[in-house]
Amino acid sequence: MIVLASTSASRRAMLNAAGVPHEALAAHVDEDAAKAAMSQVAPRDLADALAELKALKVSQRVPGTLVLGCDSVVAIDDGTLLDKPVDRADAERHLKLLSGKRHDLYSAAVIAENGRPVWRHVDRARLQVRQLSDTFIAEYLDAEWPAIAGCVGCYRVEGPGVQLFSRMEGSYYTILGMPLLNILDYLRTRGVLTS
Repeated sequence: MIVLASTSASRRAMLNAAGVPHEALAAHVDEDAAKAAMSQVAPRDLADALAELKALKVSQRVPGTLVLGCDSVVAIDDGTLLDKPVDRADAERHLKLLSGKRHDLYSAAVIAENGRPVWRHVDRARLQVRQLSDTFIAEYLDAEWPAIAGCVGCYRVEGPGVQLFSRMEGSYYTILGMPLLNILDYLRTRGVLTS
C-alpha cells in the first residue's frame, strides 16, 4: 500500500482503476506561498518541487510508507503560468487566455519514504486549444463549474473538457494529472505491485 499525498479525485480514480492499493491524505501545503518563493523557477521544475513538497510533508507523518506527491503546471507558450481558478470568473479568464494557443502541461510525481525523496519523474504533454467562442466558454462553464475548480487549465479531458482541444501530444495520464505508467513501473520495482 502507498499513500497519495492528495485528495484529488482524478488522481485517486487513476490509482483505483490501475489497481494500486492506496490511502489518500491531504498534504496541507501552502501552495501559494511555495509558488511565490519559487517565482523564477522553470515550469517543469516548479511542478517537480511542489510534488516533492507534498510527498515530504506527508511522508513525515507516515514513516516506513511510500508517499506519492503530485503536481501539475500549465505554461502557455507566451510564458504565462496558470493555476487552479479561484472562481468562475477566473476560470473564464483562463479559458480566454488558452483559446487558440498551445501550452505545455507538466505533471510531476515524487515518491518519498521516511522523509526523503526516493524517486521522481516529470512528464510533459503539449496541447493545442482551439479558438473558443464566448458562447462556448459560457456553456462549458455552465456544465463544468464548479467541477473544474480544482483543475489547472480548467479542463477534465475525461469529460467535456476534451472539446477544448484540436490537438494533444503526450500521455493521457499525464494530462489527467500524473505520469501513471512511470509510477506503476517504480511500484513494481519496490514490490508494491507484482511484476
